[in-house]
Amino acid sequence: MRLRVIGSSPAWPNAGSAHSGYVVESDGRRLLLDCGPGVLARLREDEAWPRIDAIVISHFHLDHWGDLVPWVWGSSYRSGQGDERPELWVFRGGRAHLAKLGGELGFSDMFERAFRLCEYDAETPFATAAGLDVLPVRLPHYTLETYGLRVANARRTMAYSGDAGPSDQLVELARDADLFLCEATLERGELDGEPRGHLSADEAIDAFGRSGARRLLLTHRPEELELDEGLERAYDGLEIQL
Repeated sequence: MRLRVIGSSPAWPNAGSAHSGYVVESDGRRLLLDCGPGVLARLREDEAWPRIDAIVISHFHLDHWGDLVPWVWGSSYRSGQGDERPELWVFRGGRAHLAKLGGELGFSDMFERAFRLCEYDAETPFATAAGLDVLPVRLPHYTLETYGLRVANARRTMAYSGDAGPSDQLVELARDADLFLCEATLERGELDGEPRGHLSADEAIDAFGRSGARRLLLTHRPEELELDEGLERAYDGLEIQL
């Protein structure tokens, strides 16, 4: 399993960085976790149009799904059409949400035209066209329905927090994973709102320590905030072989 960081910015972009987007590769197939603004352009730096087998969206804040919209337009109108439509996994009810958004942005079935839409259920594993199994775990993120994603093949497991406040569920998401890709948006937890929606680096480190995961990679981190020496920060273009 290999992780490639496509975009790693928080809700506002770091200079030159795309928003959330992470490609997990296994046996020649590719799974994209989230697809925020800037991700599609970054993927197109390597190939004319991304060869992605499946996409999983953790939640519907714009910085985690916004580039699905230009993906639709490119799939529909660019020259050289005929690409395979990737699976697009959203949580139960997300398909109707996308249809509503489509009616406001273009046409109600616009996402259906570009993707093979599928819905996942909380705490229920599903198999993707990328050959990777995913377990979605409901996590606290203000009042928005949000999921962390545990991704596995027969050899390796990684956990992706998406956006999340502190919780025991986050610890279980990362339990004994080979890699814990965890957001660390805040300088201090007390700067967050109520209910909680993000983590400080200290809170991410605490969840990592309690989980027994083998490696921690912090992401969704403002470039203005430093990290202690020895901590790994995700950056666009980083590749990790698990």
